[in-house]
Parts: sequence; structure tokens; C-alpha cells
Amino acid sequence: MFRAIFLDRDGVIIENRSEYVRNWSDVEMFPGAIQALSHLREYKVVVITNQSAVGRGLMTIETAQEINNQLVETIKQGNGQINAVYMCPHAPDAQCNCRKPNPGLLLQAAQDLSLDLSQSWMIGDAWSDLLAGKAAGVRNVALVKTGRGNEQLLHPKPETLADYYVFNDLLAALSAIQKLDAIRSDSERSS
Repeated sequence: MFRAIFLDRDGVIIENRSEYVRNWSDVEMFPGAIQALSHLREYKVVVITNQSAVGRGLMTIETAQEINNQLVETIKQGNGQINAVYMCPHAPDAQCNCRKPNPGLLLQAAQDLSLDLSQSWMIGDAWSDLLAGKAAGVRNVALVKTGRGNEQLLHPKPETLADYYVFNDLLAALSAIQKLDAIRSDSERSS
């Protein structure tokens, strides 16, 4: 079983777009995102993304997959790591189990990739990302202030979300996570 870091895509790795990321020319990586993803060899890195533009008929699922594939390739070319991308293409009213805050995509990834959710993290820029992580049973969840993160912090946190971390951006989050997990591992070994 592998530890994983689950990441939301828009607002965490790339900029959100009010009219959705509909083609590769809409993709703008956050500064430091590739660097952040280049030092995670002890984790599987899995992107979990809602892409309702597909369900709304604004783009095809093939185009959405092409954007994800190109993003993974760009990150790999920069020595970064993404092991898999799981995408919900449904509109918000579809009542599917794969749209965050539901845990379906995380649970599917855990099964497919032999992931230990109890040793994993979910990082997002919205409460729905963190709720999906908690619902799936990940050990820790973190909100980044990029994307919608700062705005989310202005709203009351969901009552079911007892504990979570807040970081300025993906680079800060992944750096802290590696340190926290190293301390936890040392502590568990010495117990």
C-alpha cells in the first residue's frame, strides 16, 4: 500500500477560470507548482478534479482528458510527478458519487493504485475538496489559499470538518506535508 497526496487541479496546480478551463491555452500554472511536484517520490500523486464544463455541454470529455494529459506531460517534463488523474465530468445536479464533496474518485483511485487512505492527504482550494478527502478516510486535509482558498476561508467552515491545515500555496503545502509525515514516521518508529 502506498501513501498518496490527492490534489485538486483548478485553483491548486493551475489557475481557476470563471468560464472554465476549456482548452490548453486556458491553462496557467501557479508559480512553483512544478517545483512542488518534483520532490514527492515517497508518495503517489493523484489529481482529483471536477470538470462540470463537460456535463454542462461546454466541452467534450475528450478535450477535458486531453487537457489533463497535457498537464501531466508538462509536469513530467519539469521533473514533477503526477501518477494519475481522476475526473468527474458531471454537472452539479447529476447526483453522482464521483463529484466532490463525494468521495467516489478518491475511493476508486485507492482501489486502482493500492493507496493507503489512512496515510494520505487531500489538498484543495475549496471546502468540497477537504470534505471529499475526509469522506474517503484520508488522514489529513489541507486548504491552499490560491484559487478559491482565500474566499473559502471567509465563509464558515462545514460543521463536519473538524481539523484541517491551511497553506499559502501548493509549494508550501507539500513542503510542510513532507516534514509532518517525516516527524510522524519517526515518532511511530520510536513508540
